[in-house]
Formats: sequence, C-alpha cells, structure tokens
Amino acid sequence: MIKNLKSCFIAIVGSVILSFGLYNVHSFSCITEGGVLGMSLFIKHWFGISPSVSSMIMNILCYCFGYKLLGKQFIVFSIVSAMGFSVSFRIFEIFPPVFPAIADYPLLASVVGALFIGVGAGLCVRVNAAPGGDDALAMGISKLTGMKIEYAYLLIDLVVIGLSLTYISFSKLWYSLLTVIISGQIVGVVQKIGFKKGEE
Repeated sequence: MIKNLKSCFIAIVGSVILSFGLYNVHSFSCITEGGVLGMSLFIKHWFGISPSVSSMIMNILCYCFGYKLLGKQFIVFSIVSAMGFSVSFRIFEIFPPVFPAIADYPLLASVVGALFIGVGAGLCVRVNAAPGGDDALAMGISKLTGMKIEYAYLLIDLVVIGLSLTYISFSKLWYSLLTVIISGQIVGVVQKIGFKKGEE
C-alpha cells in the first residue's frame, strides 16, 4: 500500500514536471514533439481529420497495447499520471509563461524543454506509469522487444518526424529532432537512477 502511494506520488510529480515544460517552453517556442502529437498533426494535414479525434483514438490504442503487455497496475498508475498532467497543465494555463523570452532562442528552448520532458516522463516510466499514449507505446515496445526505453522513444519519434518531413521543412523540424533525442536519453537515465544492474 505504501509502495503504491509512493508510486502514485512520483507519477504525479513527473506529470507536473512534464506539463510545466510543455506549457512554458514548447508551446511558446513552437517546438513540437514526435509521437501522438506529431502524428495527429500529420493526419490533419493529409487527411483533414481533427487532432481532437485522431489523438484520442491513438492514445486509446496505445494504452490498450500497454495494458496487454504491462498489466492492470500500469493502467491504474497511468490514469493517475494522465490526470496529474491534465490538471497541472490547466493550472499552468491560468498564469503567464515563466520563460516568455525563450521563444527567441529555439536552440535553448529545445534543450531546456527536453530536460523537463525527459525528467518528467522518466519519473513516470520509473513507476510503470504513462502520462500519454506515446509513453505507453514506448513502454510496450521496450517490454515486447527488450529494447532500452530511450531507444523505443527515439524510434517512435524519428518515424513521426520523418513522416512530418512530407509537409514541414527540415529547418523547422531540426529543433524538434534535437529535443526528442535529448529527452529520450534523459528518460532512460532517470528510469535507471538508483537501480543496480538487473533490477530495472
């Protein structure tokens, strides 16, 4: 019971860090992510389907995939994490951005944003929680194939960013590519901190 409460607390903290970075850095610097967000924009551009529909469907499919491989506890912690993300993001939206000038420095924004996303998502993954469909998919791929979680994130994001090149120039996507590479590696590091080899 205590362990579950601790895991829920860590999942919420991770989600708050994640939403803080997405709101205060990425949403104001126009740096996108890969995964479900990027894929929903790709589908909107080529097929005219609203992200409000496509992202919901993709998130549900990713959570179902994660549930099948990771079990009931995964879904419980993921619900806690997703709620923590949604509530904290809504709270952050009430206030002006903490780093308004960061939009003028896309390279800095891509690195700083990656730090928040990597640490936040890493804390969630550490306790078997997925704040979003991307995280559930990466965790499922890692479990299914034995691939390190950071490379599962990178694989998903590179596929989506590659598809995005069909309608967005590379010069605009370069900063997004940088942030997904950095954030994915940070997720892997945070997930393993404090674990001995073979305990992950």
